[in-house]
Amino acid sequence: MGATSNRKKSSMKLVTVHLPEPYIEGLKRLVDMGRYPNKSEAIRVAVRDLLANELWRSGINRIYFMNA
Repeated sequence: MGATSNRKKSSMKLVTVHLPEPYIEGLKRLVDMGRYPNKSEAIRVAVRDLLANELWRSGINRIYFMNA
């Protein structure tokens, strides 16, 4: 990994989220299908897309979340 990847990882914060079991199973299936390397990445993509879409509707620039 390059310096950019290391900087990106170091800026991440840990957040604990409680999810229903079916959500966890769905995340595991996505990883097993090879769609995402791990559950954390799948959740990051879901949160990024949610923020981009919801904030875009509010008139906030969505580009910020696409590059995070």
